Order: sequence, then C-alpha cells, then structure tokens
Amino acid sequence: MKILLAPSETKSEGGDFPPLSQAKNLLFYSNEVIDTYEEYLKKSSLEELSEWFGIKNLKEVEKYKSSVLVKPTKKAIERYTGVAYEAIDYPNLDSKTQEFIDKNVVIYSNLFGVVLASNLIPDYKFKQTALLPNLNTEKYYAKHLKSLLDNYLGDEVLDLSAGYYLKFYKPKANVITYKFLKGGKVVSHFAKHYRGELVKQIALNNITSFAELMNFQFENLSLLEIQQKGNLKTIIMEISEK
Repeated sequence: MKILLAPSETKSEGGDFPPLSQAKNLLFYSNEVIDTYEEYLKKSSLEELSEWFGIKNLKEVEKYKSSVLVKPTKKAIERYTGVAYEAIDYPNLDSKTQEFIDKNVVIYSNLFGVVLASNLIPDYKFKQTALLPNLNTEKYYAKHLKSLLDNYLGDEVLDLSAGYYLKFYKPKANVITYKFLKGGKVVSHFAKHYRGELVKQIALNNITSFAELMNFQFENLSLLEIQQKGNLKTIIMEISEK
C-alpha cells in the first residue's frame, strides 16, 4: 500500500545535501519542466514573479527567483512544512517509522510532478494552479506520470492528497480516501491535519495493506460510513477529540 499526499505552499529553507545539478535523485525528473521554470525565473521581473508566486514581499520573491539547480536539498518530507506535515512530525519519529514514510509516501509537486518522501529537493516556489508560459504542467504531468505511477504504486493506493491533483494522475488501482466530519459537518482546513495524523499513525503501526488499514482504529476518529464507487472507497470519519 502506497500513500499519496499533497505538498504544501510553505517550505523549510536550507539543506545538508547537494543541489539537483549534482544529484538527480527524484522519482520523476523533467528537464523540459525545470528548464522552462528556470527560464521563466530569469526573464521575469520581481513584480511579475510576485504575482506569479503569490508573494507580496519582494525580498522573499528575490530568494525564490534564484535557480533551484544550485540550492542545497533535503528530504521532501522535511522540506514541506504545512499543516499535514506538522501533524506527521517526521523529525521526532523513530528511525523505523521514518523509514516507513520514506519508502511508502509519494508527494505531489507542482514543479517536480511527484517525489518520494525521501527524495532530496530544494526550496522552491510554484503556486498551485500557476501555469508556465507555453507549458501547462497539469496536462504535462497527466501525460507523463500515468505509466510511472501505475507501475510504482501497485494495487492499493491510499489517496490523502487534494482533489486538485487528480489533474496530475488518476489511479487505476484500488483506492481508499478519507473524508472528515465534525459535528456532522465536513471540515476542510483541519482535514489537512487529520491526513497527516493518518500518515503518522499508519507509519507508527507499520500498516502495509488495505486489510490492515480497515481493521485499525485511529485515535480521535470514529467510523461513520463507507462509500464505494468503482475502484474508489471513501471512508467517512467523525472527529471525536474535543
């Protein structure tokens, strides 16, 4: 069972590993996308990039204008710092649990398409839905990721990513996804936290199959309903913590 996870807009800085120009370690790497991205950064003004990045602070824009090929790298699971990743709390997990995440979590990337949790990536900025000139990355990745992910992910996929990334890839495998309710109402922002919690608890308990997943009782969550449509099983959970 592999786990699909969305990236986050926020990222940590720095890194202790070589830049991409020295070590292309990624699950998928596209020179076409990277070259187009790099060229766009070079040719665009800070004001243009401010709008494209969705960042008002021009000093921060200038930081992201520099080439991603020369920046130091770190594990993707440590690079992303959003709500879900705070819930996973990777740095404070034991080495066995970290290894589980490294091997089984696949993260979407608006720049790189997909990366393994263990892949080494630089600090970069690529706002969701942003498009490069003459290159629609959504359509590009929909075309180029399918065969790679069909083979890599296997027969069981736990999809904890955002619906947006179905534009990149629609699994042909059996898929389980989760919906979270609190007081009978669907939660959106806090859903990111519980997706991270699921990843953490699955890794801590070494859950490797749908059979084990369906028999596991998550902390602070109770099962309400299971919906099945084709190859997609949606598990609806009620958040029980106060």
